Amino acid sequence: MHKHSLPPDDLPPVQATHLDGLLLRQLEEATGRRFYQSCGPITRALLSNCHWYFTTKASSLTLLIICYDIESYWQLTNAIPHIIGRLKQFSNNAKIRLCPPNEKGIPWELRLDEISGD
Repeated sequence: MHKHSLPPDDLPPVQATHLDGLLLRQLEEATGRRFYQSCGPITRALLSNCHWYFTTKASSLTLLIICYDIESYWQLTNAIPHIIGRLKQFSNNAKIRLCPPNEKGIPWELRLDEISGD
């Protein structure tokens, strides 16, 4: 077992604190605002017809998009290349999770690091 050479006060906390959670949420919200601003008007309109947000779990940035109708879902699947381009500005190992309307299919997830470079 490796013993740390730093004093205990200089080591990261064992558990996340309430403040850590608040800061993480603020980061996710700020990322969402910047991402939305970087998108073109068509992608913004498509996102406005859905519920979408960013999450960061296990150091991975995920864009979660929940579509309310099948038309928006199919339009967003066609916009995925544009969304990927914008998302790569924030992280090369991010993920997109696209959820169709309830009872209309299963969500699918795409990892940016699995896609060949442009």
